[in-house]
Amino acid sequence: MLRILFLVVCCFVLNSVSALEKKGFKPDESVDYKKTDNGQLKLHYFLPKGHQKNDGKKRPAIVFFFGGGWNGGSPSQFYPFCRHLADQGMVAVSAQYRTKKSHGVIPSECVKDGKSAIRWVRANAAKYGINPDMIAAGGGSAGGHVAASTATSTKFEEDSEDKSISSWPNLLVLCNPVLDNGQNGYGFERVKDYWQDFSPMHNVTKETPASIFFLGSKDKLIPISTGEAWDAKIKGIGKLSELHVWEGATHGFFNLNKEGGKYYKEIIVKMDAFLKANGYLK
Repeated sequence: MLRILFLVVCCFVLNSVSALEKKGFKPDESVDYKKTDNGQLKLHYFLPKGHQKNDGKKRPAIVFFFGGGWNGGSPSQFYPFCRHLADQGMVAVSAQYRTKKSHGVIPSECVKDGKSAIRWVRANAAKYGINPDMIAAGGGSAGGHVAASTATSTKFEEDSEDKSISSWPNLLVLCNPVLDNGQNGYGFERVKDYWQDFSPMHNVTKETPASIFFLGSKDKLIPISTGEAWDAKIKGIGKLSELHVWEGATHGFFNLNKEGGKYYKEIIVKMDAFLKANGYLK
């Protein structure tokens, strides 16, 4: 049943791609960041107004990862978030990563791509006027898992990459993320051979950054107890953590096309306040 629900979410995301672009959510630049057997993976950059490359400025940045149960999905899911934050002065990026449908990969490869994306953005920070010490990671559902894994897992790295450049984000923005992959969590059967290294909930360390967590009370995939457990763990290591639960909201409620954008607008307000509190927005 969980798998079917995630596939439904995936189909929704794919069908909304053209609609989002028609509404003006189009990247300012798309660049290759990783070569795979099935072609290059891309990062889609949204830049602040008047942005000039190599201008010497050091702006905060954020990299978003789409949802879809590690099965599918599209970077366009987070185009609205990216455009909003770029308009506020941040460099915002929506990352493509491999999925089961697009590249026939297992979930651990999704995390490898997430880490590669953070590393590439940091390695090229000067070119895009980014502060390499202020790179946040964000995402929804399985994309939230990828984002959280970049800040918790030390096992899923590409051997060919320069490890002296960190793949670790400095802040987390999570929308109904998959965080518990244990026996009672999501996706255990697919990752049971390596779940202990894969599950963000089981790999929080003092290096894990502050986070904000958005969740619906009627989410059938991510229970409120998961949000509460994550909130307690982040606060337990002395970091700022915010958990916001919307009464009656279901999985994927954060998307712009859900409920006429009602939840999206409310999330934007809380996200902006969190980013301001951490110095990412003025």
